[in-house]
Amino acid sequence: MILRSIDVVPISEARARLTELAEDVVGHGVEKLLTKNGASYVALVDARKLDYYHALEAEHAGLVLAQSALQGLEDLAAGRVLDESELDRALSVRPARSRKKA
Repeated sequence: MILRSIDVVPISEARARLTELAEDVVGHGVEKLLTKNGASYVALVDARKLDYYHALEAEHAGLVLAQSALQGLEDLAAGRVLDESELDRALSVRPARSRKKA
């Protein structure tokens, strides 16, 4: 969504106009960008749109996880595997010291 100049509001002004701004966000579907010291600080977004953004984020995370799992299966099928000591070296993990029994 393209922000218009009237959708960018200093936070000091937003304090006095919060109800008006919130009604504009919900009623007209516009987002408001609040600024602090001239820089972007926080946004007012319709709660339903925020829920949608969160659902998109979760879906993306699931796709990334599935893609990583698929890559792992392809690596396994192609024989691109490491044994435990090779994995430790690749991850720069020091071998665990054996514990003395009391």
